[in-house]
Amino acid sequence: MRNFLLLATLCCLLWAACVWVLCAQSITASIDVSPSDLTSPIGNNWLSYNGDYTGRRYSVLNQITPENVGSLRAQWVFHSPNSNLLEVTPSVANGLMFVTSANDAFALDARTGRPIWHYSRPVTEGLVDDASAHHNRGVGLWQSRLYMQTDNAHLLCLDSRSGHLIWDVDYAKGNKNYGATSAPLIVKDKVIVGTSGGDDGVRGFIAAFDATSGKELWRFWTIPGPGEFGSESWPGDMYLRGGATTWMPGTYDPELNVVYWGTSNAAPDFDGTVRPGDDLYTACLLALDADTGKLRWYFQFTPHDVFDYDATETAVLVDAVYQGAPRKLIVEANRNGFLYILDRTDGKFLAATPFVKKLNWAKSIDSTGRPVRTGLMPTAAGTRICPDMTGATNWFSPSYNPSTHLFYFMALESCQLFFVKPERFSEGREFYATGVKQSPGEHGEKILLAYDLETGKFAWRYPQTGSGQSWGGTMTTAGGLVFFGNDSEAFEAVDARSGKSLWHFNTGQSMHASPMSFAILGKQYVAIASGSDIFAFALP
Repeated sequence: MRNFLLLATLCCLLWAACVWVLCAQSITASIDVSPSDLTSPIGNNWLSYNGDYTGRRYSVLNQITPENVGSLRAQWVFHSPNSNLLEVTPSVANGLMFVTSANDAFALDARTGRPIWHYSRPVTEGLVDDASAHHNRGVGLWQSRLYMQTDNAHLLCLDSRSGHLIWDVDYAKGNKNYGATSAPLIVKDKVIVGTSGGDDGVRGFIAAFDATSGKELWRFWTIPGPGEFGSESWPGDMYLRGGATTWMPGTYDPELNVVYWGTSNAAPDFDGTVRPGDDLYTACLLALDADTGKLRWYFQFTPHDVFDYDATETAVLVDAVYQGAPRKLIVEANRNGFLYILDRTDGKFLAATPFVKKLNWAKSIDSTGRPVRTGLMPTAAGTRICPDMTGATNWFSPSYNPSTHLFYFMALESCQLFFVKPERFSEGREFYATGVKQSPGEHGEKILLAYDLETGKFAWRYPQTGSGQSWGGTMTTAGGLVFFGNDSEAFEAVDARSGKSLWHFNTGQSMHASPMSFAILGKQYVAIASGSDIFAFALP
């Protein structure tokens, strides 16, 4: 009998080992992301930075609900060895999770966090500003390939099954102030990328590359050259230093075949005297033909920006009945303190709503979408301006739930003193023309907001406990929840309809990332980067 039990135990262990090996092999062998996969709603897989093309960060998974979310438990934690502040949103395809940290990429078993492979590349020395922090927000997936950008603006193509490098394209030559911190956007057979460096005197652009060969297919310069429309704002060679970088992923409408991409502030940030006029195409949302890169339309949120109000916040695509008629909309909560609704077929301005109380740079938005300015400007002595330089919101992700018709995002109530001091451009240095200081007695406050597209009003607001330093984004689900990184180093879930807090997990680390969700073998997980770790949660 004892021998029989020993044999049975050995057989069970052997069977379990075989199953584990087969499952691991099936994960790494089954990565084949098709164009149709990229247009599918977010479910078992999360295939891009925002999960799908719409930017809604809405998962159709509904296993985790307001009734059971209190039982959510940490399943595993993966520690990245080369970063203390991850900004990545993980991608998942058929049980394999992809995470970036600086210039490194990791493939993990999404059920356990076990590393499958690791691609390593040294960080680049001598970079300027944001690029020098070596942040990386994620990958793009296509067929069996993975695409990522490096801190010095190289586009890499890796084999997603092994992590082996296939090709490397240096796509931002000519000014060493260029960098990259974004995740690529894959559209059909193209890899679309941008750069960072809008505060450092570079000329922004969006470029598309052939996903197979890495050959450049088109490039749209976000600062017009001499003689082009909008060039009157850029005297001399200022068009080469004007900013308008594209440091976050865009969104895409397959039916219209249009890519929507936000641009950053003008450079120098606080001195507008050297760049008169509106400074196109800074602080804009651009609608580009996905095949050619030709401009369909643009909308400028902050003409002649002297406050560093980038418009790189995610432009979310929503199909809804609006003002009594079905519309193809774009919704963006902008860094300048206004939430905008546009018709995404032609860029027509439909509405703008202020979402913070501390807002003094503009009185309102007129019927064309142009701000009515108060006249406040940065000065040598300092001017108190609201929102502050980081903005009323920023790059951390909003989300939209089609069941509640609510748009969720994190807002910041804060002001700063803005200063200006003219300076000349110098490669290898920042190009702000001075900066900001904390306004005396000022205390920032973060608020989770839910905006109702049907009523044009805020359905609820959830003030956060903390110092206003959180950079955690949001994600919403068909289970009726909103997950987000709160302002007290915790991952939190609230009821999507009421904003009632239902669950939280204290990570003990600040969050500069946005959450995502996926499923394996019928089990739903939610995950977020916090500090230098990836946390994954599921029900028992």
